[in-house]
Amino acid sequence: MNFSESLKKNRDFRNVYREGISYANRYLVMYILKNDGKKNRVGISVSKKVGNSIVRHRLTRLIRESYRLNEARFLCGYDIVVIARIGAKGKKYSEIERALIHIGKLHKIVDNQMECIE
Repeated sequence: MNFSESLKKNRDFRNVYREGISYANRYLVMYILKNDGKKNRVGISVSKKVGNSIVRHRLTRLIRESYRLNEARFLCGYDIVVIARIGAKGKKYSEIERALIHIGKLHKIVDNQMECIE
């Protein structure tokens, strides 16, 4: 991911949950919070409610790949946490990608012509 880093620390996730804005659709929930950096920091969360470890890791990979291939369309300078809902279990890559782009557009951080420049 050229324009992004991973969000890893629990306190960073909690900060985004507490102070960020969220939108959701059938498959995903996205929280965003403006950061002071020039890069996005992305965290992905998949609960045990969604399924066993194989299902959870598959969803994590699908979400990460969807973001990676579309990250040039996202505005920079945000902490983003994506949470998979139970409805995402067993969905194809194209459906997860559409859900991610849809939520990004609701947050107004995704555009077809936008490109993240460092």
